[in-house]
Amino acid sequence: MRKVIGYLPGFAVAVAIAAAAKFLEGLLPIHLIGASVIALFLGMLINAIWKPASLKSGLKFTSKKVLKFAIILLGASLSVGTILQVGRMSLTVMAFTLLTCFGGGYFVGKAFGLDWKLSNLISAGTGICGGSAIAAIAPVIDADDHDIAYAMSATFLFDMAMIVLFPIMGRWLGLSDMAYGLWAGTAVNDTSSVVAASYAFSEPAGDFATMVKLTRTLSIIPTVLVFAYVNLRLKRKQAVSCRETVQALNDKATHYEVSQTERISENAAGQSVNLDSASLWSIFPWFILGFIGLAIVNSLGLIPAEVSAYAKDLSKFLMVAALGAIGMNTSFKDMKKAGMAPMMHGFVISSLVIIVAIGVEWAMGLV
Repeated sequence: MRKVIGYLPGFAVAVAIAAAAKFLEGLLPIHLIGASVIALFLGMLINAIWKPASLKSGLKFTSKKVLKFAIILLGASLSVGTILQVGRMSLTVMAFTLLTCFGGGYFVGKAFGLDWKLSNLISAGTGICGGSAIAAIAPVIDADDHDIAYAMSATFLFDMAMIVLFPIMGRWLGLSDMAYGLWAGTAVNDTSSVVAASYAFSEPAGDFATMVKLTRTLSIIPTVLVFAYVNLRLKRKQAVSCRETVQALNDKATHYEVSQTERISENAAGQSVNLDSASLWSIFPWFILGFIGLAIVNSLGLIPAEVSAYAKDLSKFLMVAALGAIGMNTSFKDMKKAGMAPMMHGFVISSLVIIVAIGVEWAMGLV
């Protein structure tokens, strides 16, 4: 009980940040910036001027546990049947854009010297659904809060540019409502940005783009499972490397040093065995089962529309609160140290996705 009480101050501050972010979002005449991004930067601003130690455990709880619960609730607003409604054409375009994000993102991240976690968070935000994808994948790969903040910032900046440029480019290319909706739905990152960019073109384009965007969100499921497996393989590799290092030290040690390193070796070996014997089962992202379960139940029509809408609103609010907590755990000074590399990564991947998406549509005869 005492532990739960210790979470309350940090959680309350995160909720207050979320409420303020939602309020500020509502004041905007045009929905350009989502509450998630506002909460992230509000948290970072507050962190720069005030952050008592009593908030630490609650902020960590909100950024990790509450975030997972928000992802679970998100499933109640999704329907597996949406894939069938959108049709084969959107799935084809999405397959190519996702391959571009994660395949191309791997090499772009290497070129800019980014950590694999940060690189893939940016790719996920670009290829799937902005903040929701970043939030879902972060706990699976044990990403730090500052990595989440970098990834959110990178995707946010280019979302703002896409909102302005996409309608202009769509009209210049002479795209139909369906072609433009498919392009915006697969190439623009965050849901709010997709809505803003697509409805600025036309209402039919906006309706179709929103449906495509919902289908993209469902790709969170296989992506999270893949990254859970990748994280397991990397942990096993680190365990083997640790054991080999200890063995090399033992081989070179003197008799006295051997007796000392033997104790170190026993500890290290124990840790290695734990990691080696770990399986995908032991690190499986169980929260994703809740996400899938609610999506299936909703697909069967067992969740009333009112309940589904409420779950979606609660999910979004808790996700905003979690991002506020992440902002409180991130400083502008830390972000400055990362330099321009994350932003350049976001720019290159976003540009490639835009080109690939319209290129696939052209190849399919939709342009």
